[in-house]
Amino acid sequence: MTRSTPHNGASLPPRPATAGRGLTGLSRRGVLQGALGLGALAAAGSLAGCSGDVRTATAGGTLVRVWDLLGGSDGELMDSILNDVRGDFSETVIDRTTLAWGAPYYTKLAMAAAGGRAPESAIVHLSRLIGYAPGGLLEPFDLDMLAEVGITEADFPPALWERALYEGELYALPLDTHPVILFYDPAVAEQAGLIGDDGLLTEITSPEEFLDAGRALAEVTGDTGIAYGYLNDSAQAWRLFWGLYGQKGAEYDLTPGRPAELDVDAATEVLEFMQSMLDGTVTAPNSDYGSAIANFNTGRAGAIISGDWELNSLRGAVPEVSAVPLPIIYDQPAAFGDSHAYVLPRQISPDPERRRATYEVLAAILREGKAWAGAGHIPTLTEVVESQEYQEMRPQANYAEAGEWIFLDPPVWFTGSGSDFQNRMCQEMQRALLGLISAEEGVQSMLDEMNVLLSSPAPA
Repeated sequence: MTRSTPHNGASLPPRPATAGRGLTGLSRRGVLQGALGLGALAAAGSLAGCSGDVRTATAGGTLVRVWDLLGGSDGELMDSILNDVRGDFSETVIDRTTLAWGAPYYTKLAMAAAGGRAPESAIVHLSRLIGYAPGGLLEPFDLDMLAEVGITEADFPPALWERALYEGELYALPLDTHPVILFYDPAVAEQAGLIGDDGLLTEITSPEEFLDAGRALAEVTGDTGIAYGYLNDSAQAWRLFWGLYGQKGAEYDLTPGRPAELDVDAATEVLEFMQSMLDGTVTAPNSDYGSAIANFNTGRAGAIISGDWELNSLRGAVPEVSAVPLPIIYDQPAAFGDSHAYVLPRQISPDPERRRATYEVLAAILREGKAWAGAGHIPTLTEVVESQEYQEMRPQANYAEAGEWIFLDPPVWFTGSGSDFQNRMCQEMQRALLGLISAEEGVQSMLDEMNVLLSSPAPA
């Protein structure tokens, strides 16, 4: 591995044996206490009211409060799922509260947990778990109680289960995986000669083949081949970069208090490939998230690199839209992604009856994976993914294997979905993607930003 070198010219210490990979379990090393700057903990008390009047809610049965950050069509679908689940638990009141996505949500959750007045359960992105479990903001799941409601380790992809562990205990119950994938218009791809005998997009196995496919699609659309938005975006450039970095099989190490280690050669090659995409034919050179979706929906591009969560918005304009995992153009399967996962926020005096009801409700939600797949997400329960009903879902079943390849953010307190880390990485990459600096300079700028964060104390 090529190690980064700080600007002062000092070489980095030898790579530790427990260096990180996106799919490995959490390591104690490099973990600092705390999740966020919590501010005045007294504010947590006011947050307890977000889920409504407890006395009123409990009048109808055992109360289970669940916080999430699921808005739009995801939120509507979760409402539908919970309505179905409620029908199976007449003695349980499920009270769902949705808060603003991103930093506001994670701040409120941390404050509520720090004050011990959090809801019975909440959704977090699995990539953010490392910022919560070490700081005592979450309670581990009781594996015996999970088994009693029919949930065991065997029900999940091994790598996903590992990432849900901290110090050997389970702190998260993954609901789904949601990777970056490649959507495409089958009619355009057919005209471009890119549909195989199986009716799916022809396999793409190298950077050159990816660019050639983009050019072939562009010949059909008369504009660009593949839509991809990254300008002024807090995550998109990082999502593609990190997934392709994972495909390189490259190592990294982000240990607080030490300079970042990244395979500079691999990172530069990935960023150079991203630059080569933005030639005005394969991909528009200056597209943001919204315009990329618009370009695909209006036929100005025959494919789009985006998250599986965009399935329904794309299907509204291109009813026959299909999708495959992000093509494996380097050495091994990997795709940037994350997972919505349920956690048990810390409470001062958890009620045993509510805790058991919470386990029952969460198990029931996970078993509604086929319904949740309607939003495009990949269910985590093996029995759901392998079911005949799910295998008949299109295009969801076409990219389901990407759920086995999820390459999450490095497990360190400042990373993860909705984090400032991703935003800072995107800002540095944007300069390279716009041609203002070279790919090598872009990678060094990213390392500089990583080092700033690694030298900052984790909030306690």
